[in-house]
Amino acid sequence: MSWEQIPEIDLYSDGGAEPNPGKGGFGVIMVYKGAKKEFSQGYRLTTNNRMELSGVIYGLERLKTKSKVNVYTDSRYVVDGIEKGWAKKWKSKNWYRTRTQKAVNYDLWAKLLDLIAAQEAVRFNWIRGHVGHPENERCDELANFALNGDSLLVDTFYEETMNTETGEENTTTTLFGTETTAITAANPNLKITNAGDPCRKCGTAVIQRPTKKKELKPEQTYYFEYFFLCPKCKTAYMVEEAKRFL
Repeated sequence: MSWEQIPEIDLYSDGGAEPNPGKGGFGVIMVYKGAKKEFSQGYRLTTNNRMELSGVIYGLERLKTKSKVNVYTDSRYVVDGIEKGWAKKWKSKNWYRTRTQKAVNYDLWAKLLDLIAAQEAVRFNWIRGHVGHPENERCDELANFALNGDSLLVDTFYEETMNTETGEENTTTTLFGTETTAITAANPNLKITNAGDPCRKCGTAVIQRPTKKKELKPEQTYYFEYFFLCPKCKTAYMVEEAKRFL
């Protein structure tokens, strides 16, 4: 089969979880020579990024012929993970981001890389979400219908991982006040220690933020000078290194 004869497929995908983590779903549209097929699936407990990855994976799994595939998604996480070579780098290190931290969602990244390798060519394209793009809006609708449906599947890998690695959720003290919820990992390999570490909930790189100044409480003996914040799901993480004693 010549290059010109190889089928060219447009694959649109969107996914999410409500809340994050929570019930999740993805929607997929596949287009070939003007003909469209729609797919969706929901899960009882998962994350935004897992659904973004799962949508693309599901679409590629539907292909029965080696094809040229144009993937369109509003997930920078998915696009950058492939186009910037992050997933291949993690794979080369046995799925470790650092010497002690496993790459988040490595089970799905591994599956995605295998599916890409099975095709003639796969190109990932980022599109801005929620700006009226017809296929992106429809995929979002499909994802929401799926996560609110009755036939929710089990994201087995995620739930088993959560059962063994879930940390303890605590209300912690911001600078001169108590208001931030922090997650401390039970598995030390998953602790947040630096800006750029992956959020335990959605995998987005966390950023460092100074804590808000509040009136000091009489019984308070310390405060946190800064914390780490996930810019996507807004989870905050307090660390011992930021603790300042009064």
